[in-house]
Amino acid sequence: MASSGFKKKFLLRNDITFLNFGSFGACPEAVFNDYLHWQRLLEAEPVQFIAFNGVEYMKKSREALATYVGCDAGEIVYTPNPTYAINIVAKSLKLAPGDEILTTDLEYGAMDRTWKFYCEKSGARYVRQPIRFPLRSTQDFIDQFLSGITAQTKVVFISQITSATALILPVKEICAEARRRGLITIVDGAHVPGHIPLNLQDLAVDFYTGACHKWMMTPKGSSFLYASKKMQSILEPLIVSWGYESEKPSGSDFIDHHEFTGTRDFSAYLTIPKAIEFMRENNWDQVSAACRKVVMENAERFCHLAGTAPIAPVNEEFLGQMFSIPVKLTDPAGFQKMLFEKYRIEIPVTKKGNEFFIRYSIQAFNDISDLDRLYDAIKKEL
Repeated sequence: MASSGFKKKFLLRNDITFLNFGSFGACPEAVFNDYLHWQRLLEAEPVQFIAFNGVEYMKKSREALATYVGCDAGEIVYTPNPTYAINIVAKSLKLAPGDEILTTDLEYGAMDRTWKFYCEKSGARYVRQPIRFPLRSTQDFIDQFLSGITAQTKVVFISQITSATALILPVKEICAEARRRGLITIVDGAHVPGHIPLNLQDLAVDFYTGACHKWMMTPKGSSFLYASKKMQSILEPLIVSWGYESEKPSGSDFIDHHEFTGTRDFSAYLTIPKAIEFMRENNWDQVSAACRKVVMENAERFCHLAGTAPIAPVNEEFLGQMFSIPVKLTDPAGFQKMLFEKYRIEIPVTKKGNEFFIRYSIQAFNDISDLDRLYDAIKKEL
């Protein structure tokens, strides 16, 4: 990996070993400068930017993103984050008492809380299907997950890449089976865009959310909600504003109802084309492949050090640019804080039930010396 050259392209502190790209990403300087360009344009003439030109700016950005993720530009709207997007969907579903939303026990905490909130209001049940480790294959996961479907299941909600365990899940197969059974499919793809290939038409999902501010490297607060055209009519605006009964309708209630929810700086959304350009100019397919290689070549040695074993096969079916090392900890929060304060290593300690993981992310600017520092710190402290 040509990490030394890429380090100069990012704004991260030089004194930090940054192994936590998965949480909030990080902007390359070129993308951040584009962000500042849009913010300066906004401040130079706020009325023209927000009230008049913004619609066209957003349209061009949406078109670029739609091409990148494999869907029609009329099927996506921007949201600040994936949790916001899922709130739109969860609030709009007409759930009845006894209805079930089937998910896994691997989901992101904010999503679990969102579904719990709306299920308590409707009397529906949020069913967190337990997934046993180690997984032997993708079929092993599919069989475990689908065993949770009952006559009351109405919705399937699942992550494409899990936050705590960093596993890539076979969501295409899950969506196909759910669709065969007449179930609504919702995928949390927060970690997917810019990380692994994504084609929403091929995935054939009803609703999908992804973060652009993670692996696509845009400024914080830029994500999207995809809704297939046949499902858009069920979505109600989370915030009712000028787009409802719009005086200047775009021809899409989906876009009108969800795109403009009041005055805000939407410059982060407008950097999407620049981020895509940055990846294209820097041969990002090759960069990502090199990162995945580093992830997988080091997985076993970290598990051996921790006295544990990988929770799934170490291959590209299950792993992208992150790996979660199972560890035995009594004070996970304290351990994470110690790694940062004592060793200047930025890395998360994640949790699934009573199991803990140290999750490392490998991005273009990382090299093997970063993982060596982590290895030495764990060896001394664990």
